[in-house]
Amino acid sequence: HFRRSAMKPGLKTALVTGAGRGIGRSIARLLAEDGMQLLVTSRTQSELESLANEIRTCGGLAETMVCDFSRRSDVANLVAKLAPWDVDILVNNAGLGSSQNPRPLTDFDDDFWDTTMEVNVTAPYLLTKALLPGMIERGFGRIINVSSINAKVPALHGVAYTASKHAIAGLTKATANEIAGSGVTANAICPGVTATAMNDLRVQYDADRLQSAFEDVEKKSTPYGRRLVPDEIAPLAKFLASEGSEGINGQLINVCGGTVMAC
Repeated sequence: HFRRSAMKPGLKTALVTGAGRGIGRSIARLLAEDGMQLLVTSRTQSELESLANEIRTCGGLAETMVCDFSRRSDVANLVAKLAPWDVDILVNNAGLGSSQNPRPLTDFDDDFWDTTMEVNVTAPYLLTKALLPGMIERGFGRIINVSSINAKVPALHGVAYTASKHAIAGLTKATANEIAGSGVTANAICPGVTATAMNDLRVQYDADRLQSAFEDVEKKSTPYGRRLVPDEIAPLAKFLASEGSEGINGQLINVCGGTVMAC
């Protein structure tokens, strides 16, 4: 539960949600390599401990806490545990994709809509709300929301995911507008199709829907002829977390291999 005694004063502290695997894990590792101490959360303790041990083995500092962002009580508990910490970097990465329950809009599951909004929008809002005052007071902070190109273009049979990523784009811009000039910035990363366990399910769904091979759908997912990998997304988070990124605020930056070029 985020042992305060295990960390060192003077180092920047980054909180990364959904850090157990995929994009979140890559971001956490890269920030640790950059000299930050990490607070990492996800739903699975074993994945968090594996990540923390990896960071510690390389000489970094990491503390873990299990959190299910679909439960408002878990988010409230996380916020309470963060109270003693000066969090400099907030990476809102935890998310629920369309792959868990893809359906046409007319047959969409209302409970899945609610859960998607809770995880993808409400949890980042609550963490931003909790941590932003301290960042403003200290005159430095970075809020990095991991969105998606589906904040700009729709995902077929993924109305909740598409709507939630548009909402995160709005949250990013509204936050950035309020904090401009404070030393704190808010930006969003919009990954394209990325090879993660969650996306595997989506590719398989599309393969079944199109009666195609998994590999054929994968090859068509970006102009590169392949899916991106998490380590191709993480460097942008590292830059946005840096002091040198202060001139970038309120931006939704694509990392998609050119899948979306219009916005």
